[in-house]
Amino acid sequence: MNPTSKSTYHYDLPEELIAQKPIEPRDSSRLLCFNKQTKQIEHKIFRQIEDMLEAGDVLVVNNTKVIPARLMGIKEETGAKIEVLLQKRKSLTEWEAIAKPTKRLNIGTKVVFSENLACVVKDINVNGDITINFEFQGVFEKALEEVGETPLPHYIHEKLKNIDRYQTVYCKSSGSSAAPTAGLHFTTELLERIQKKGVIVVPVLLHVGLGTFRPVKEENILEHHMHSEWYSVSDESASIINKAKAEGRRVIAVGTTSVRVLESCAEQKGKIEAKQGETSIFIYPPYDFKIVDAIITNFHLPESTLLMLVSAFASIEDIKNLYKEAVKERYRFFSFGDACFIY
Repeated sequence: MNPTSKSTYHYDLPEELIAQKPIEPRDSSRLLCFNKQTKQIEHKIFRQIEDMLEAGDVLVVNNTKVIPARLMGIKEETGAKIEVLLQKRKSLTEWEAIAKPTKRLNIGTKVVFSENLACVVKDINVNGDITINFEFQGVFEKALEEVGETPLPHYIHEKLKNIDRYQTVYCKSSGSSAAPTAGLHFTTELLERIQKKGVIVVPVLLHVGLGTFRPVKEENILEHHMHSEWYSVSDESASIINKAKAEGRRVIAVGTTSVRVLESCAEQKGKIEAKQGETSIFIYPPYDFKIVDAIITNFHLPESTLLMLVSAFASIEDIKNLYKEAVKERYRFFSFGDACFIY
């Protein structure tokens, strides 16, 4: 199997296994556990993750918060409808975004969302992404909250009744266009039990952009242009992680976003640096993980960069077998689906 070929990461998924709504309660989703050394597969319920964790483990969570990044507006000159999906904040007023339809926009076009919120197109990139400057009255976040909607992934066709279900219980810092979905399985009570057991929960931050859903189009994955996302790791979090690595304790990443942060900050094997900035790290086989010892993650789209990342953590063959087992056992896939623990 060629690790740089997109088709290597294909698998067949029945459409009915794509989860359309989250399960209640959060921690009652299923959990497929895979031991990389023994190749043992176990089927559990997510709340049983606490049995898989040990005192001294460091559980790294991404505490980003999803913003109402989907905006419906009208072109000031013509009244034509324009949809704007916010991707990434660049300054107080400037954002990278995706617009539909882009062909109706020119540099200088004004799109009006409400009395308090409008934007002007500053730049249009070759791939169709745009840069916009917001004009607003009062507080920007409040103006955005009034008109924006949470942008659910394109494969979810049902409307979400409780929008908080697309946020983790530990979300804190606003800035994501999509949720770090592996974290959606945790309840406050489950986290409390895990911490009582002696597991240390450590936050990092990565604002998830819609680029995470962008398909890999090139057959040679090395030609894929990886999206960049803003991340931050505090001195305190780096210190706890480095101490654990020095003492031989496990660092367990909740989700691929946490993996991307940790590996972006790794200055050498077993040591990370407290820093912030943009990361466009693209992890695919073979890759030598410097920090991450185990991953809690959802089941990812075929031929996606996220599937490539987990295939680098286990192996392409192991992940193919794991996904085949998940399909056979009717696990729920993608953002609102079930989880797996690879250790």
